[in-house]
Amino acid sequence: MPRWPRLSGWLPTLGVVVLVAACGTGDDGNTSEEFAGTVDIGGGRNIYLECAGTGTPTVVFVSGLRFGADQWTMTADPASTSAFDGVAEFTRVCSYDRPGVVLGGDAVSRSDPVRQPITTSDAVADLQSLLGATDAAGPGPYVLAAHSYGGQIARLFAGTHPDEVAGLVLIDAQSEELQTLLPPEQFQEFLRLNEPQQDSLDEYPDLERVDFVRSFDEIRAAEPIRPQPLVVLSADRSVAPQIAEGVANGSLPADIDPGYGPALDAVQPKAQEDLAQLVPGAKHVTNTNSGHNINIEQPQLVVDGVRDVVDAVRDGRSEP
Repeated sequence: MPRWPRLSGWLPTLGVVVLVAACGTGDDGNTSEEFAGTVDIGGGRNIYLECAGTGTPTVVFVSGLRFGADQWTMTADPASTSAFDGVAEFTRVCSYDRPGVVLGGDAVSRSDPVRQPITTSDAVADLQSLLGATDAAGPGPYVLAAHSYGGQIARLFAGTHPDEVAGLVLIDAQSEELQTLLPPEQFQEFLRLNEPQQDSLDEYPDLERVDFVRSFDEIRAAEPIRPQPLVVLSADRSVAPQIAEGVANGSLPADIDPGYGPALDAVQPKAQEDLAQLVPGAKHVTNTNSGHNINIEQPQLVVDGVRDVVDAVRDGRSEP
């Protein structure tokens, strides 16, 4: 585990992950070549991007809270193909570091820092600037495949820039409905657990932080997502035992409300089903044999979901 815990919606990654080799460096603008480097998005800022594979539509992976591009090259099983490498076999795929994320081996974001906390609209603006500042990702519209908090970014991007999004894959994505589904005291626990502890901020003051209350308001105020291919992948393992494990091994605070895990387990199915109702004909996969980090535990499910959406886009279908 990094010194600065990477949370992805509501709890840190638990268990061991294996880093799989990411793409190398290629020529910016040649969308058949691998690319890995920083992109000048204007305003004196650079964002790290890596891309591989050939074909359209390009798939853009959007990571969970405090996770970087390396989230998509991780697997729990060293024999498994990562989500990034699997998608690169049939179309162009890119991932990027948001400011303030944490990488494996205690490394920090390769993108320039910004003032924290941010809201989801800030992350959307950065992604739009990034895609518009380089040819490495290839032409839009894009398929956005997003995990946990990244699901907020993908949804708001699709609502505010509809012509730039051709399809979505939401991977145990975070729903704003948690604010209303959770009892008020448990929602406050959600907010507390998604804030980094002070010792983490002392070591890395630029660590990613999100104002979730304002961000949920931004999601609610956005235009509905246009009908388009959508696959929703939902974890099917209980959260409560994972939280208990995190408390036991010290990766989570010892004073967590014991009712938080069961409360989250009780409302997550409804929150995930709401995501699957965002557009007509969405595909909802609930038998995932996975905890929250489906892209790490079951990367082939992510690859299959992305392929379903990419195939639908190529065929001109609005349903996967």
